[in-house]
Amino acid sequence: MTSHDRLAHALRELESTLMDVGLWEASQPQPSAFESQQPFCVDTMSMPQWLRYVFIARLQALVDARATLPATCAVAPAMEVWLKDEPASTRDPVVRELANVDLIVTQA
Repeated sequence: MTSHDRLAHALRELESTLMDVGLWEASQPQPSAFESQQPFCVDTMSMPQWLRYVFIARLQALVDARATLPATCAVAPAMEVWLKDEPASTRDPVVRELANVDLIVTQA
C-alpha cells in the first residue's frame, strides 16, 4: 500500500470520527475566510471548519493527484489544545486519528 493509499484511508477514518463526535462542520465558511494568513485560519474559521474545508480537502487533493505530500505535518497537538475542555470521548478519538494522519504524511 502506498503512502497515498494509507493517507486516503486515514482521511476517511478522520472524517468518520469527526462525524461520530459531532465535529463534522456542515456550514462552509465564506470565501473570504480562506484568505486568512493565520495558522489554522484561527481568525476566520473554527478548528472543525478548517479541518474539513482546508486540511482534509487539501490533503485529499494531493492524494487524488498522487502529488508530493508535505514534508511534515503536526495538526494533532493543535486539535488537542482546541478540544482541551471536551470530554475524552470526544477529544481522544479525534486526536488519535489526526496523529495517524500526521504520522503518515511525515513518514511519506
